[in-house]
Amino acid sequence: MRPEPLVKMINEIARFFEDAQGEDAAAEVAQHLRRFWTPAMRAGLLTHWRSAGAASGLVPLAARALGCLEQMSDKAAG
Repeated sequence: MRPEPLVKMINEIARFFEDAQGEDAAAEVAQHLRRFWTPAMRAGLLTHWRSAGAASGLVPLAARALGCLEQMSDKAAG
């Protein structure tokens, strides 16, 4: 899957949660991705984020959410 549509979607989700959730917004976005996105979508976005870094096109909250998602995945695997 191309990363551009995923970046657009997570940025929109992040903007919504930024307004609605305050300080817990990154964790809430990560939970949303775990609940509603397929594993392939999450993996594709994580791969894009890791390889593109600052050039990923993600808003800051979306990038923080991917960090949370990565931590959740590490805990589940460990």
